[in-house]
Amino acid sequence: MSGKRYPEDFKIEAVRQVTDRGYKVAEVAQRLGVTVKSMHDWISKYYGANSSQHQALTSQQEEIRKLKSELRRVTEERDILKEAAAYFAGESKRSTRS
Repeated sequence: MSGKRYPEDFKIEAVRQVTDRGYKVAEVAQRLGVTVKSMHDWISKYYGANSSQHQALTSQQEEIRKLKSELRRVTEERDILKEAAAYFAGESKRSTRS
C-alpha cells in the first residue's frame, strides 16, 4: 500500500467541490489526480455520518487559528509598548539633566 498522503485541507476542499459546488465525483477526482474511491472515502468521512465529529474538530482548529492570530497581534503590541516606554524613559532622563 503505497498511497499518496494528502493534507486535510486538500481533502476538505475536494469534498466541497462535490457537495457544495455540484461537480461530479469523477470529474473532481480526475482534475485533482486522485482516485474516485479516495473521493468517495473523503466524502463519507467529511460529509457522511461521522461529519459531526469532523465539524467539531474543524471548529476547534478554527478557534485555535483565531487565538494564535490574536496572540501574535497582542505580542506585537506589547513589544511596541516596551520600545515606546524605553524611548520615553530615555527622553525623560535627558530632559531632567538639563
